[in-house]
Amino acid sequence: MIKYSDIDQRKEAFIFELDDVLFPEKDYLFQVYYLFGSFIEYTELIDQKEATSLMVDTYLSEGKEIVFDRLKDKFKIDEKYRSNFNHLNITAKLPLKLLLYQSMLALLQDIVIDRKKIFILTNGNPEQQLNKIKQTDWQGLEPYLTCYFANEIAPKPETDSIDLLIKDHNLQRRNILMIGNSDIDRQCADASGLDLLKPIEFSEV
Repeated sequence: MIKYSDIDQRKEAFIFELDDVLFPEKDYLFQVYYLFGSFIEYTELIDQKEATSLMVDTYLSEGKEIVFDRLKDKFKIDEKYRSNFNHLNITAKLPLKLLLYQSMLALLQDIVIDRKKIFILTNGNPEQQLNKIKQTDWQGLEPYLTCYFANEIAPKPETDSIDLLIKDHNLQRRNILMIGNSDIDRQCADASGLDLLKPIEFSEV
């Protein structure tokens, strides 16, 4: 397990992805499924628990892209509800705040104490990602976060958003550390000439 004190102290900026790096993506999506299950129960008299369970199981076994299709096939719901489902995915007001991984919360707190810079650079729909950020329990870290939405520039692994971030904040590449989980982040870090660590390397699990 890596501790903050193990990181090269010349690193002055840290760039994080959001989903499955700072918190589990499923913590957001499963609440969306619960809300949509409640909506479809009200409009179509379909059992909310059964609908939600199907959506969760589909996410776990086949991925989020196919969730509505499986729900539609199982319960014979109208295609018109796809737009409701997609809109809810982006704008949902969650029943519960999103909680940071404990290891990432500790890392962020250590970075702030050390007066280093924290950036969130996230792929995905900018409106959805901002919605997640707004509904995350940051434990008072909000003032220390600077957010970039890669899709507004060019999605990672393209390096345009990294280049802009570096220019905006007058940073040196050798002094930046990326924290990411995906092959996309690895490719982006490699192409940008940045060091990268995975969240799991900070965790005892």
